[in-house]
Amino acid sequence: EFSGIMHSSYLIQNILSAVSGKPIQTNEEPKTGMTFAFFWGRVLMSLAILGFCLAVTLVALFNGQTSVSVKYPSISPGLSVFLLFFFMAVVGMLEGMQIAFF
Repeated sequence: EFSGIMHSSYLIQNILSAVSGKPIQTNEEPKTGMTFAFFWGRVLMSLAILGFCLAVTLVALFNGQTSVSVKYPSISPGLSVFLLFFFMAVVGMLEGMQIAFF
């Protein structure tokens, strides 16, 4: 949690809170000063890492530099990208169900 690798999820939380008009209920005091700057710095770092990873993955898929193009040459790069996002959505839903059920 301290490293801030996954702090991009807090950006989504704040956006959804602003859109819905409902405040985030927390027992923590509001962030001010350096705590505020450190929090948003970790959010920006997380978004930069996420963007870089997504860019590298998409470039590799479109350039055919993955094992998908070697093992399954009939799968086009566009279909590979679709499958990437499809399976990421499935894994995300499974993670959500794991949290909800247990």
